[in-house]
Amino acid sequence: MKKAFCIFLCAMSLMAVLAGQAVAKEITIKGKLQKTVEAGGWLIVVGDQKFLILNVQRFQQETWFREGTEVEASGETKPDIVTTYMEGTPFEVRIMHAVATDKTGEGNTRSLTRITVTGDSIVQAQPDTASITVSVVTQSKSALDAQRENASKSDAVMRALKANAGVGAEIKTSGYSLQPQRMYRENQPPSITGYEARNSVTVTTSDLTRVGALIDAATQAGANDVTGISFSLKKDRPARDQALIEATREALAKAQVIAQALGGRVVRILDVQEESSQRPRPIYQAEAAVMRNMTVPSPPTPIEIGSLEVNSQVQLVAEVEAR
Repeated sequence: MKKAFCIFLCAMSLMAVLAGQAVAKEITIKGKLQKTVEAGGWLIVVGDQKFLILNVQRFQQETWFREGTEVEASGETKPDIVTTYMEGTPFEVRIMHAVATDKTGEGNTRSLTRITVTGDSIVQAQPDTASITVSVVTQSKSALDAQRENASKSDAVMRALKANAGVGAEIKTSGYSLQPQRMYRENQPPSITGYEARNSVTVTTSDLTRVGALIDAATQAGANDVTGISFSLKKDRPARDQALIEATREALAKAQVIAQALGGRVVRILDVQEESSQRPRPIYQAEAAVMRNMTVPSPPTPIEIGSLEVNSQVQLVAEVEAR
């Protein structure tokens, strides 16, 4: 009798194992997401059946993961797992995606996916500000003589610039130095042969037509070094806005092209971020050295003003309906 009972128990255990293996077979279901009575729990409801998602954290960051979304999921049921309320069959999901529905509420074999695209734009803008730096460089055997000569010529240059800069221009000293000039001989300490004084003045003006005249006035008054001319855009907001608009349009156009290639459409824009927006950088003219004691009259200095480039980049994240 005991032997027969043991045989019966073994047979029942074997049947349970085989049944469990059959239930644990991977399945694919299609239903709607629904919250459970358990805190943080989610179900896939298929008709009158409920499947409790065991690894829900894996999918909760998806934009489509919300109550009522039609989803298709593949995975295994886990009959040996016991939950607090046992609401639905425990189901470990391997893959899951949203399924778009038509007006009748029936699935149409389309899914939602997320794409990230980047748009770039370069806008040309005309500069509205010019900066010119000129210097008076003097040399003499003594530091005092170099300094005195430099002061006299620098004063003349400053007065000439003020007379030609026009209303609203800014004129300021941008650098001053008085340095010894040294001679180096092999196996001997360097010796001072004289001194050089340098006084630099920078003029900033919004009247770009005066740039050539300012250079001419400075050199005629005694400036003998033009260290640079730069053009910039002080009022850059319109150009930056236009570059941002065009970069955004390009990103959206890319998203639409990708959606069409997937056989679908852009459902909605999830996120837009300005990756970078570069302010217009100054255009620098080549450095020029101006000879002192200009005795031969020369034509006015010609200055060609180019265009500035304003760059913008936008990253766009879109939700796309794909076949």
